[in-house]
Amino acid sequence: MTEATDTPFEIPHGPVGVTVLGATGSIGASTLDVIARHPAIYRVVALSGHRQVERLVEQCLRFAPEFAVCADSDAAQRLAVQLKTVGSQTQVLSGSEGLAQIASLPQVDQVMAAIVGAAGLFPALAAARAGKRVLLANKEALVMSGQIFIDEVRRHNAELLPIDSEHNAIFQCLPVDCAEGLDEVGVRRILLTASGGPFRNASREELARVTPAQACAHPNWRMGRKISVDSATMMNKGLELIEACWLFDTSPERIQVVVHPQSVIHSLVEYIDGSVLAQLGNPDMRTPIAHAMAWPQRMASGVGGLDLFDIARLDFSEPDMVRFPCLRLAYEAMRAGGTAPAILNAANEIAVQAFLDERLSFTAIPVVIEKTLETISSHEASELEVIMTDDRLARGAAEQLVAEGVS
Repeated sequence: MTEATDTPFEIPHGPVGVTVLGATGSIGASTLDVIARHPAIYRVVALSGHRQVERLVEQCLRFAPEFAVCADSDAAQRLAVQLKTVGSQTQVLSGSEGLAQIASLPQVDQVMAAIVGAAGLFPALAAARAGKRVLLANKEALVMSGQIFIDEVRRHNAELLPIDSEHNAIFQCLPVDCAEGLDEVGVRRILLTASGGPFRNASREELARVTPAQACAHPNWRMGRKISVDSATMMNKGLELIEACWLFDTSPERIQVVVHPQSVIHSLVEYIDGSVLAQLGNPDMRTPIAHAMAWPQRMASGVGGLDLFDIARLDFSEPDMVRFPCLRLAYEAMRAGGTAPAILNAANEIAVQAFLDERLSFTAIPVVIEKTLETISSHEASELEVIMTDDRLARGAAEQLVAEGVS
């Protein structure tokens, strides 16, 4: 028997150039960890961060990218000074223009799109328009502009591979010829798993007393603060539902959310013959990252093997959309279509930040979102300008609701 190797394939034309958007976040750090394990295959061309200058300096010194970008101009200036002081040759850019530039560089083959929130939309679109392999960890890009984004990917012959563990699991459970639609490959439905977050068994009274520190303490995954709160409200699963509809060209009625607290089965696909295929693994984002970077081949990610004897049991239950109305709101927004998902996302970003700033209670997050959806009318999402206008209006309405002390 031939012994497996960590790097089972070679790149005939030299290392694959990678841009990591959101390098200082948890997904970005995991991506760089995978890249560091395969220096003969990948090289870092560009990195971006927001305001974590010290961390970005460390990453630049380790990976020596050609470019580094801070969305914040003051942070970019501090980064440039620090890199120059230590003799780094990395060129520093700033703002949305800098992000779009590093997402579309000719020497870049793959772009990890891991900027959190609506800010990640435009650089991800720039990567798609440049025909790159887009490793999509920013679900908001599809939530806000699903049809536009998918059309740009197709128009420019880009590749779109999902990084969220659930969507990556679904992708792994589908046949390679699924581009013609789920019906054509005999899929009955998609089972989208959810951990349920840290409060899946909490009463409504307990939820009303949740603090930001409690909401950010996810039982299974190491994530940033915003996505941790989304997981706790189950809005993260709602956004993933919308993303899955666009990625796999299906309707929300064909996606069943399944609460699975162990986070071992990352999602499942049910076929019309009764077969159900599942992708299992330890809860570590390096697995879907390595899968998407190497696809259609495989390479080591640094993640250990799954010990089924240690896990011993797998539990499943239906989501409670009364205690966790954010999931219901996401289903409704996707059914409504148009800019409703963008309005949902914008209101959620405002509400979550207000909660993290201790200006809003945990249970008021879905109240702000629902009232914003009732206030801002949805429009056809045919142009980015329309989407961004409704995004702006939704943020204003949500901020007003927070200021009024909605509960």
